Amino acid sequence: MSCVKVGIIGGSGLDDPNILENRSEKSVDTPYGKPSDALITGTIKGTNCILLARHGRKHNIGPSHVNYQANIHALKAEGCTHIVVTTACGSLQEHIQPGDIVLIDTFIDRTHKRVQTFYDGSANAPKGICHIPMNEPFCPRTRKLVETSLKELGYGHHANGVMLTIEGPRFSTKAESKLWRIQGADVVNMSTVPEVILAKEAGLCYASMALVTDYDCWRDDTEAVSVELALETFKKNAQKAINVLLDVIPRIAAEDWTQTLKDNEETSRKSVM
Repeated sequence: MSCVKVGIIGGSGLDDPNILENRSEKSVDTPYGKPSDALITGTIKGTNCILLARHGRKHNIGPSHVNYQANIHALKAEGCTHIVVTTACGSLQEHIQPGDIVLIDTFIDRTHKRVQTFYDGSANAPKGICHIPMNEPFCPRTRKLVETSLKELGYGHHANGVMLTIEGPRFSTKAESKLWRIQGADVVNMSTVPEVILAKEAGLCYASMALVTDYDCWRDDTEAVSVELALETFKKNAQKAINVLLDVIPRIAAEDWTQTLKDNEETSRKSVM
């Protein structure tokens, strides 16, 4: 039986350490520098977990300046087998409404400043070049369990969706928002890339709950996205995400992940030239 340890990366407004029992803080360093904040270790219904605030607990790190390499490296080094994250996002499609949760299964990358690999040629990085496959960026087994929890809890959700990640920190223009829709994106955020890519390189089972806060700015009949609007909706729905985490983590821990983790590690190993 595989030993499960779940990393939780909390997005804007969802990094409350009180979801963990037996809490303690641990400050760590990595070959890529320090992660966004101290790691909060603890348990959820007996399962070991680590909570990390993506933007820092004071929300003082912008999306382009998050040390994604250090965050994922730190969670892997502390023994995490899984990462379940939350992220605020805007809807690009009529049927995806504010308050919904989207279990994204793929992405479109519109970032341009971010390092997307651990094999970046720096002094402390592993040697080689990693061409990690991205045909299935998110762990389907973990996503399925999150979906089961959403169904059991009766929360409005979408079993899959295309996330478009922009550089930020500004929001999209109306022209961009309409373009993303044409290109087939369902939701838009500023943090999925490169987080999911690095998790894949690290051999981790990664799943993301995208909490829809607004309709971005493509609609003419609704208020355009703003910080105030996004945070207001996110705070209203943060408890949903917390309830899902409390429900799904025991489900994850109850399954045998030995072969899945072995396959993940093998994919990572074979991707390095």
